[in-house]
Amino acid sequence: MIELEPVIKLSRDLANASKTLSHKEARYLVDLYYQMQDNRIRSYGQVRALTETEEPHTVINWAAEQSEALENQIKRALDKYTDEEPAGIWAKSNVGIGPVLSAGLCANIGDATRFATCGDLWAYCGLVPGQKRKRGEKSNWSSSLKRLAWLIGQSFVKVSAHEKAFYGHLYKEKKAYYVAKNEAGNYAERAAQCLIEKKYGKDTDAFKHYSAGHLPPAHIQAMAERYAAKIFLSHFWEMSLRIKGVQPPKPYAIAILGHAHEIKPQSA
Repeated sequence: MIELEPVIKLSRDLANASKTLSHKEARYLVDLYYQMQDNRIRSYGQVRALTETEEPHTVINWAAEQSEALENQIKRALDKYTDEEPAGIWAKSNVGIGPVLSAGLCANIGDATRFATCGDLWAYCGLVPGQKRKRGEKSNWSSSLKRLAWLIGQSFVKVSAHEKAFYGHLYKEKKAYYVAKNEAGNYAERAAQCLIEKKYGKDTDAFKHYSAGHLPPAHIQAMAERYAAKIFLSHFWEMSLRIKGVQPPKPYAIAILGHAHEIKPQSA
């Protein structure tokens, strides 16, 4: 009988030592976590594929289980790391944001004072309309933060039915707003521009929607997820400044455009 050794668990001392991780070290662990997650998904996918034709080898199942075990150990370390980051503690207080997402934000953003406005942070996350990387040129945003922003939006979708999911509710409300505008034909100009910018096959659902002057459901979905993620990021930035004793400036829409409705961060 084959005996396969499990992953060595993180000791209590090592877990506590995670509190002293540098931002660079935490970034590495966040990236490693998502690499292990991808490996686990592929491994379990292989198990399912083999199950359809034959009994998967014990080692295949073992590999999938080890990836999952290592993910959990890394998450435990990052939880300790974010316990030492006041902004990380605030982030984790929100439904949909766990230790890994919180650690990713703390480690990749670092000193929030380097961003004069939340718009600067959005740009660094690759969330400003029109941001595109040209061939042969380095992008002017953080690919890690751009992925984290996407994951944050996805997470808010998953928790949107939760009673206390503040940002999940924002996502649902904004999606309903976008859907209504789309059905009213308010995005016809944008739909026409999308057809110009990218050549869609005439047999695709995307082409059918764009050519009819509407945005496809997937486009609307992405807009709503991005909106919720951007609001959360602006609040993370604001809370990070307040923790440092810095008064954040009023949002552009409030200070310059005179809008009355301001969405404020939720207290931890």
